[in-house]
Amino acid sequence: MMRIAYVINSLEGGGASAPVPAVVRVLQAQGCHVEVVALTPRDLRGLPAVRDAGIPVTVREGGQRDHLTALRWLDHQMLRMQPDLIWTSLTRATLIGQIVGQLHDIDVVSWQHAAYLKPANLLLLKARQRRSLLWLADSNNVASLTHRRLGVSHERIATWPLFEADDRAPCATPWRPGEPIRIGSLGRLHHVKGYDVLIAALARLRDSGWAAPAPIEVSIAGDGDLHERLTAMAARERLFNLRFVGFCEPRAFLARQHLYLQPSRSEGLCIAAHEAMQAGLPVVASAVGELPYSICDGLTGRIVPPGNSQALASALADLLAQPERLAPMGRTARCNMLKTFGGGAFARSGVRALDRIKALRAARSHAASRSTSPAPNGRPA
Repeated sequence: MMRIAYVINSLEGGGASAPVPAVVRVLQAQGCHVEVVALTPRDLRGLPAVRDAGIPVTVREGGQRDHLTALRWLDHQMLRMQPDLIWTSLTRATLIGQIVGQLHDIDVVSWQHAAYLKPANLLLLKARQRRSLLWLADSNNVASLTHRRLGVSHERIATWPLFEADDRAPCATPWRPGEPIRIGSLGRLHHVKGYDVLIAALARLRDSGWAAPAPIEVSIAGDGDLHERLTAMAARERLFNLRFVGFCEPRAFLARQHLYLQPSRSEGLCIAAHEAMQAGLPVVASAVGELPYSICDGLTGRIVPPGNSQALASALADLLAQPERLAPMGRTARCNMLKTFGGGAFARSGVRALDRIKALRAARSHAASRSTSPAPNGRPA
C-alpha cells in the first residue's frame, strides 16, 4: 500500500482544494492511503468536503508568508506520517514539499493547474523542476505549458483533467419570457479573472444603444482583494444591474442562471466554466487555457479574445438577442461535459497517472540499486 501525503496550500473554497476529494477517491480505489495536509487554513470552505469524504486532514494554523515555519511544520508532519510519496498542489506547497522530500529522500509529485504564474514562482519552479518525479497537468494546455516554460520533459508530465462531471448536478432552469435574463460568473476577484473587462463590456453594451429583449441581471460570486476596486468601477459606470454577491455554493448559484461568463486573462482547465456547462448553461469565455477546446463556439457558447471588452460585448449582444436559444445550447454543453469528463474518464486518467508514478519510482529504485551494488572487482558499480 502506497502512503501519500497530499500537501496543499490551503483549504479555501473553490480553486485547488475543490477537486481533492475526487482525486483522493481514485487514489484510494487503487489501494493508496492518503492524508491531506494544508499549509494554511484561509477560509476553510473546502474543509467540510474533505472531511465528509472521510479523508484524514491536518491544517496548520499559520499564514501565507511564514515559509520557514511552514517548512518546519511540514517536516514534522512527514516524520509523523512516514509517506512513500509527497503529492503537492500549487507553488508554495510544491517548493516546500520538494525541500522536505529531498531531506527525507521521499519522491514528490506536483500538480500544475494554473496557466498564470508569478515571475518569481516561475523562476523557482523552473530551477527546481527536477525535484519532482512527475508533474501532473490539469489539462492538455497546461501540460504543454509545463514542458515549455519549466523545461520538464514529456516523459515526466502526465495529464489528469481536474474536473469530474456529475450527472446528479442540478440543471439550470430555462429562461422564460417575462423574467430577467440572469447571467453569472464564479471566481476570485483577481486581475487574472478579467472582471474589469466584463464591467467595460457591460458599459459598452449599454452605451451602444442595444436593447435587450428582457432585463439583464449579472451576478459575480467570489471574494478577493479587488472587491472594493471592482465595485467602485461598476458604480462609476452606473451598472446597477451588476452585483458582487460574495462566496456562493457553486451548484446552487449556477442553477439560478441562464448564461455563464468567464472573461479571464489566463486559465488552466477552469473548473468553474466546466461546472457551468455541467449545469446546462452556455458559456461565453476568453480564448485561454482549455476553454477554447471545451466550448464549441456557436454551439455551446462563445469564445472571445482575452482582455477585449468590445468582443465580449458583441458576443453578449448576439446571445442575448434571442434568449430562448440559451437553454438548448446549455443542454448540448451538459451532454458534452458528461461524455468527455464523466466519472469513468476521470478515474481512468487518475489510474494512468498513478501507473506512471509507479513506473518512475521503480526505475529510480532500480537505478539507485545499480549504483550501490558491488562490481566484479568488489567496488560499487
